[in-house]
Amino acid sequence: MEGLFYAKAAAFLGAAIAMGLGSVGPAIGQGLVGTKACESIGKYPESADKIRMTMMIAMAIIESSAIYAFLIALLLIIFNR
Repeated sequence: MEGLFYAKAAAFLGAAIAMGLGSVGPAIGQGLVGTKACESIGKYPESADKIRMTMMIAMAIIESSAIYAFLIALLLIIFNR
C-alpha cells in the first residue's frame, strides 16, 4: 500500500515538472518571436501581412512542444490511478 502512494506521488511530481519545464521554453520562444515580428513590422510596414503570417506559423510550431509536455503530464496522471 505504501509503495502505491510513492508511485502516485512520483507520477504527480513528474507531471508538475513536465508542465513547469515544458512551458518555460515555449513561453520564452514565443516572446522572442513576437518581439522580432513587431520590430520587423515597424521597420517594414508594407510587408506586415507576410511577417504576421510567418509569425503565426512560428508560434504554432513553438506551441507544439508545450502541448507535448501537457500530453505527457496528462498521461502520467491518468494512467497512474
